[in-house]
Amino acid sequence: MRISRLLVVAAMLAVFASLPAARSPAADYKPEYKVSTVLGPPFPWGVAAEKWAELVAQRTDGRIVMKVYSGSQLVQGDQTKEFTAMRDGIIEMAVGSTINWSPQIKELNLFALPFLMPDHAAIDALTQGDVGRDLFAIIRQRGIEPLAWGENGFRQLSNSKREVRKPEDLQGLKIRVVGSPLFNDTFSALGANPTQMSWADAKPALATGAVDGQENPLTVYVNAKMETLGQTYVTLWNYVADPLIFAVNARVWNSFAPADQEIVRQAASEAGKLSIQLARDGDAEAEAELPTMGVRVTRPSAAELRAFVAATRPVFDTWAGRIGPDLVGRAESAVAASKP
Repeated sequence: MRISRLLVVAAMLAVFASLPAARSPAADYKPEYKVSTVLGPPFPWGVAAEKWAELVAQRTDGRIVMKVYSGSQLVQGDQTKEFTAMRDGIIEMAVGSTINWSPQIKELNLFALPFLMPDHAAIDALTQGDVGRDLFAIIRQRGIEPLAWGENGFRQLSNSKREVRKPEDLQGLKIRVVGSPLFNDTFSALGANPTQMSWADAKPALATGAVDGQENPLTVYVNAKMETLGQTYVTLWNYVADPLIFAVNARVWNSFAPADQEIVRQAASEAGKLSIQLARDGDAEAEAELPTMGVRVTRPSAAELRAFVAATRPVFDTWAGRIGPDLVGRAESAVAASKP
């Protein structure tokens, strides 16, 4: 009996030995995953993207290697094509701007509605609440797995011509804006002449005077040394903010083992929080630094801001209908509830 059992065991071991070895979770992983961003270090956006890649490499013991390509180079400098390229698998991952993705995801225009979010509490009320979760669900339906929110900061106005304290001061100024029709409509309503162009084209246009001004977070203004491009008038008006989204192509996401998915998601969450901290701290530091750079800083009063709000309200209402009245209404309610 004992010999018989030994023979059975030996036969079973021989069968198991003949089976192919189980593949490791990384067997089908790519050698490198491309991560697209518009800005690299030292901008908070780029620092956070690099941190995401670093954390993932460390925590997966090199199973997942992510390489950050800044300057929208994976889409030939046209940041508005980033979402489509990632959905189609040309780009595997991205830390993308809600503004740049809004031509493909109309609901993301929510964050570009003029003067919807007056402060950081309002941004948090949207991104960290039900509205943010609903937006992630919409993105997920489009073949992209959103993982975490980040932040690029409130977008402020600069120009080379004059102080801007009221809508009339913008009359006729050529202002570089991103490739979103909502930005065109907003600045047209304020009497400016909006000109759409990529960030890569914006700096030479400002340097030559082809355009008079631009709008961007203060961290971008300072790190890009925009005072050297003649941008010596800055208006702090918090008219829109620019949340970021850490995301992965759905097919790539589904190819990861569940444990690795959790690592990538958690790393994105930590990098997202880092971007928020860097953007907010950087904006505060930049604001304090501006007067030492020969820049004239204008902060409109509450009454002056109301004039900007009134001038752009028709744009707000028109775009609320396009974005979705229910979503916009819930966002307004969330912002109102965030006020002390």
